[in-house]
Parts: sequence; structure tokens; C-alpha cells
Amino acid sequence: MARHLLTARQVQAAGEGDHSDGDGLYLRVKVDGKSTGTTASWVFRYTAPSGKRRELGLGAADRGSQQAAGASLTRARKAADAARDMLAEKPPRDPIDVKEQDREKARKDDAAKKATAKSTATTLRRYARAYHAAHIEPIRADRHGREWLGSIERHAPASLLDTPIAAVTAIDLLDALVPVMRKVQDTGWRVYQRLGTVFDAAVIERLRPDNPAAPIRRELRKRAGRRDAGSHAAMPYRQVPGFVSDLRLRTGNAARCLEFTILTAARTGEALMAEWSELDLTQRTWTIPAAKMKNREQHVAYLCDRAVEILKGQAGQHARYVFPSTAGNSRPMSNMAMLIQLQRMGLWGKKVTTQRVTVHGFRATFSTWANELAIARPDVIEIALAHSETDRVRRAYNRSQFLADRRTLLIAWGNYCAGLHVTRTDGSLVTDAAVIQFPTAQQAAA
Repeated sequence: MARHLLTARQVQAAGEGDHSDGDGLYLRVKVDGKSTGTTASWVFRYTAPSGKRRELGLGAADRGSQQAAGASLTRARKAADAARDMLAEKPPRDPIDVKEQDREKARKDDAAKKATAKSTATTLRRYARAYHAAHIEPIRADRHGREWLGSIERHAPASLLDTPIAAVTAIDLLDALVPVMRKVQDTGWRVYQRLGTVFDAAVIERLRPDNPAAPIRRELRKRAGRRDAGSHAAMPYRQVPGFVSDLRLRTGNAARCLEFTILTAARTGEALMAEWSELDLTQRTWTIPAAKMKNREQHVAYLCDRAVEILKGQAGQHARYVFPSTAGNSRPMSNMAMLIQLQRMGLWGKKVTTQRVTVHGFRATFSTWANELAIARPDVIEIALAHSETDRVRRAYNRSQFLADRRTLLIAWGNYCAGLHVTRTDGSLVTDAAVIQFPTAQQAAA
């Protein structure tokens, strides 16, 4: 097909209409009906690989002078040649599609440059504070909300916090958290989880490509070693199956309440104040009203087989509270009852025959067990403990799956307490529960 039919003079003088330069290239001149001005542009008409006729715009035609018209014609011919080359490739490419792809790539490159500039200027400390202000303070404007950020700023070293968030590596995070984990593992896991939340948000905002907390979990657990639980009033989790086995032999409301508290990872006050109206044994749930919760948010705890069995055994007392006081069914049990039960078993009080343990310490035991053995994701563990780590990023998870994960976690804990095999998130089995013997009431009192 003939090409180069137009001259610079013809381009400059062309009137309204489409003027062919050959082989699909046209000069298009339009007269503005509202003024005396005209517009001129170059277009390339072609048949796309799909068989569809298409028209590619090649830009404005400069007709201010004959020299300008000649230069504009040369540029248009080069652009048309490039389009023809794409169509001649094997397989052929559609010039319009290529143009759109190039435009999208340029947009992404520009966004990436801006994100890099922003992330370079934004330190981890600055971003964590901004995230806290935007997502944590609105739902937890209290001491616990302040503690969310405070735990990060107290325990993460300044060298890490003052690093640009885009530059923090998995090794940086690992080196910073190992000392915290070796000192107090529960705090270390909490800081790890919260930093993971911050990095998740940074990924969503394109401040960095990945979350450096994700790949270090197993290595962090390995390097941190085992906590000296005796100094933290929490029982090592490998001793829990043996302790629970002994606890089941004890009678009375205090023993059952303590066992129920352990199985649900509840706070002491939540278990003592549990009412029958909050329980659904068919759905195996315990819905604790916001007014009874430390964070003032309603919490749903899931019940394992043994927890349901305990509740069925308590049902015959015909009381408002699941674990009523011995002084009367209209009142809950004393907050000292479970501690006295521990004292009888030699785990609390002045005559400690084995180790010092508190009721609240079993929540720390649960957290350490679930985190160290990778039973569930850290965010699932935190929610199971009613720490309210929910945020915009975490809500991206499928809600039904998130609830299912929490249920699975509590069932796994119940199985572990019973000395049964438990499945980790990677499908492997936990079989290392060390069942130990605990002193009898007579031995503890001696």
C-alpha cells in the first residue's frame, strides 16, 4: 500500500476532514463550530489481531509553519511505522493494547517511586504511631489502647524504630525481638504480633513489598529458648496436661471453675461471673457481655468437650451463676476460691511445694503454648485472649474462617490439656506433652 502521500505544505493547508498519508495514517482536521479555530491530529487506522477495526491516536498535528508541519508529519510517520511493526510481529500485538499497558506501567512506576520516597521518609516509629492513632485509639481510647503502642516503643530498640519502614528486614526484626522473648515471652509475642499488624498495614499502603515478621516466627521461637516460668507465675505448658489430670480428681466448685477458666483461657473475673444466660451449649459458645470485659467489648469464647462437660455438671445447682458461692446461689464464687484451690495443690501461697503459679498465669501459659508450637496465627491467639487486636487489615481475612480458627484453637487447647495429640497449623502433630505428677492435698499441706 502506498505511503507518504502528504507533503508538509499539504499538512499546513489541509481543510476539514481526514487526509490520508497512506497505509492507514491520516491527518484529521476539525473546524470548531463555536469559533474560527481548527484542531488537527494524527490517527492510525488498522485491523487488530482480533479482526476488529480500530483507530489509534498519534497526537496533535503542529501546523504553525511549514517547517513545523514537516516535523509533525515525520513524527507521525515514525509512530505509524512502530504500530505497523507490532502488527507484523508473530504473534501480532495490538498497538492500542500496548499503549494502554505502557501507560499502566508508567502509572505503577510513578506510584512506586512516590511510595519509595514516602517509605524512606517514614520510620517504623512514625508509622506505628500513625497507625495507632488511626486504627487503635478510635476503638480503645483507654489505658489498654495506650499500652498497644507503649509495648512497641518500650521493648523495640530505638535503632529499629528509627529505621525507615521500607528498610526494616526480617533479620533486623529477629535480632530486636530475641532479647525481649528471652526476658518475657508473653510480652515478646505480643510485640511481635503488633509489629506484624503494623507491617501488614504498610504493605497495604505500598510502603513496603512484604511483612518482615512473617518469615521469622519459627526462628524467633527457636532462638528465644524456653522461659523460666517460675518467675512469672505461669506454669510451663508441658506440665499442664499432668496438672489438669490431677485437677479433675479434685471436687467442688473451685476446682471446676479453675479447670473451666484454664480451658477457655478466660480471666478470673470473667469465669467467676459467668451466668447461664451467656451460654449456648448447642453452639458450644460462651458470649461474655461487654460490661464484664476488661476492654469493654463483647467476647465469644468457644467451648471444648470437657468445658461443656463441666457446665453440664454444674447445671444441677439451679443458680444464676455457673459457679455460685457456697454462701448462697444468688452470688458468684469468691475471687479467692481458685487461688485457694491452687494452694491446696501446692502451687500458690506460703507453703509452695512445687512452683508458684497464679490463675491468671494460665492465660500466659496458653499464649506461650499456642505461639511456640505454632498452633494458630498470632492474631487468632490474641483474639482468643480477648486482647482486641482487630484492625482494618485483620478484617481482610474471611470472617467465617477467622471464627473457625478461634474455635479450632480452643478445641486444640482442650485436647492438649487432656493429654491428646494436637495438630499445628502446618499439619504436624504436637505429641510432647510432659505429664508430671502433682502433690496430693495432704502433701501440699504438710
